[in-house]
Amino acid sequence: MCYQRLSPPFGSGIRFNPVINSACPADTFREDIMTDTSFAHTDIDALTQEEAQVELKRLAAEIAEHDRRYHQEDAPVISDADYDALRRRNASIEARFPNLILEDGPSAQVGAAPASGFGKITHRVPMLSLDNAFNDDDVRDFVGRVRRFLKFDPLMGALAVTAEPKIDGLSLSLRYENGTLVYAATRGDGTTGENVTENAKTIKDIPEKLSGTVPGVVEVRGEVYMAHKDFQALNERMAANGGKVFANPRNAAAGSLRQLKSEITASRPLRFFAYAWGEMSELPEDTQFGMVKQLEAWGFQVNPLMKRCETVEELLGVYHGIEESRAQLDYDIDGVVYKVDRLDLQERLGFVSRSPRWAIAHKFPAEQAYTILNDIEIQVGRTGALTPVAKLEPITVGGVVVSNATLHNEDYIKGIGQDGESIRGGKDLRIGDTVKIQRAGDVIPQIVDIDLDKRPDGAEAFEFPTVCPACGSHAVREEKEKTGRRDAVRRCTGGLICPAQATEKLKHFVSRNAFDIEGFGDKQVDAFYKEGLVMAPADIFTLEERDKRSLTKLRNREGWGAVSAKNLFEAINARREIDLHRFIFALGIRHVGEGNAKLLARAYGSWAAFYAAMKAAHDTAGEAWTELNDIDGIGHIVAEALAEFFAEQHNLDQLDALLVEVSPKDAEKINASGSPVAGKTVVFTGSLERMTRDEAKAMAERFGAKTAGSVSKKTDLVVAGPGAGSKLKKAQELEIEVISEDDWFDLVGA
Repeated sequence: MCYQRLSPPFGSGIRFNPVINSACPADTFREDIMTDTSFAHTDIDALTQEEAQVELKRLAAEIAEHDRRYHQEDAPVISDADYDALRRRNASIEARFPNLILEDGPSAQVGAAPASGFGKITHRVPMLSLDNAFNDDDVRDFVGRVRRFLKFDPLMGALAVTAEPKIDGLSLSLRYENGTLVYAATRGDGTTGENVTENAKTIKDIPEKLSGTVPGVVEVRGEVYMAHKDFQALNERMAANGGKVFANPRNAAAGSLRQLKSEITASRPLRFFAYAWGEMSELPEDTQFGMVKQLEAWGFQVNPLMKRCETVEELLGVYHGIEESRAQLDYDIDGVVYKVDRLDLQERLGFVSRSPRWAIAHKFPAEQAYTILNDIEIQVGRTGALTPVAKLEPITVGGVVVSNATLHNEDYIKGIGQDGESIRGGKDLRIGDTVKIQRAGDVIPQIVDIDLDKRPDGAEAFEFPTVCPACGSHAVREEKEKTGRRDAVRRCTGGLICPAQATEKLKHFVSRNAFDIEGFGDKQVDAFYKEGLVMAPADIFTLEERDKRSLTKLRNREGWGAVSAKNLFEAINARREIDLHRFIFALGIRHVGEGNAKLLARAYGSWAAFYAAMKAAHDTAGEAWTELNDIDGIGHIVAEALAEFFAEQHNLDQLDALLVEVSPKDAEKINASGSPVAGKTVVFTGSLERMTRDEAKAMAERFGAKTAGSVSKKTDLVVAGPGAGSKLKKAQELEIEVISEDDWFDLVGA
């Protein structure tokens, strides 16, 4: 007898009705997936470790088959109660033998496959990335920049800076209220992370209650990692159980923290170093070093190698000391992080784009290895760029298996740099070459040298294509009007007719830092485009309505089911309202990355204002063009790309169709309540004596003002120092308020 589902899925009050089916006995269950059933009825308490291992494999296979029947074929063959009994038995055995939990077993599965996400948490204070230094001179430049920004003359004394190892793990933010852990979130895109609270609670280095006197709100940040000895033991256990073996400790830590079942995370040897903080209702210390010591007093593990230095040479001494002892550490590090020690100076320094001015990561030298260049593959990007990628004989570099490397452009293959200079001694790259691969941290591997003695006989120079491999259109290197130089990148001229460009634009549109539609990845984009279901961004949001009218339902397509289709439509609908900066970034405008999208969103505030300004910016003699170029951080190249995008009618047509389905939210205003300059546009001109120009702009933005590089009718205030010239004169002509630098400090109360 078989069973036919009459209503909702497992766990939803499902009712089954026995039906007679002539095909049923022969097809009730796939016996080929069954393993040893010897211990299927043995009491759990009586199982030995070897018997439990056999039983867990059997349960994993049986539960996976029932999941396939239900989710992929919509034809379950057992009752809800029987299915639940299988899962309960599996969970009980896992609880008794946590060392036997299978990486891809039922505990890690929901439905036919692991769930693709966690709940989202928006960080109260963004989790930013750090700029990098790669040599000693970069560190000297960093300290010099800090001193110049602050006007911190050497005669004023030492500028204290902390130095600590840069842990190669997964960033985590922990929020405590009244000393109790409320939630834990991954970094995510810096603004929004994944809610991994239950998993974080299983890590012994993370206290659920803080010790001693604690402010009302404490947000602690640090790194989840795995020690080398624990990583090795985990991989040995996984291999013995036929599970997945991790490539390196960082991957193991990240994969373990992001398990859907906290029981699996609990079975993994994760650790946590605390080194920073986000939102705090009050700061108990006034230095970086003091705050880290306070984190230790509250019950966190902090890195014992952290030092407080007063000179660049001291910093470099710490760096090279840690570099020499790196191999003896029981955890992976990829550099040393320097932070200005005084918190008041950190506040004055502020941020640039997505990085703090008061910190930098001094990375260790790249790791290198030799391998064979098997092929050069040409990929077409969303802007039509033809990008060559080296296909390599797989080689392990720095604990990671590398099989691809970036080749940048056709000149790079020829041994020519971007300014026409010789690179790799002028040696070109040919298929079959023995090449030296370099990898530093998370940087994409690159080819830095060639062993010509091992070049195969008959190896021919690589001919870069002059037609697009995706659509056959001409691929050209455009000449830059102003310089007369050819662009380093060759681009397909096919535009909208090029399927590679179209699909890459769609992949960018749904990517993590853009619309971030869960369950709508590269695979789905390729399949939907090929079938004509999604050809432009607006089609994503009409997919569900068209599916209702279609005879060929998404749920009936190969690889889909009722639940997966429903989940996709829900994920799409959840993005019908979206942050303005995400919407701008999602458009895939050339040169407009995530940082520039945020600058534009903040400058214009709303989609309507941004859209009108961009359409008007095509007139380079007009006010909109001038205002666009005046946005601090938006240069001439970005402004040109924006004006060109909004001058193309087909782009506007796609935008109009998209805006019928989607509503960009107004940019979130900086919380500067009570600030007399909040929302105003300020121009600084002349010589400033109490602060640098960069510090002045950072201060204005901290108080909720916008800064501009030139004076216009929309300017609210001009701060003029000695030597102010044309900007001061124009402000007087337009009758705009002008104040001195001292007046500015009085105005903002700084």
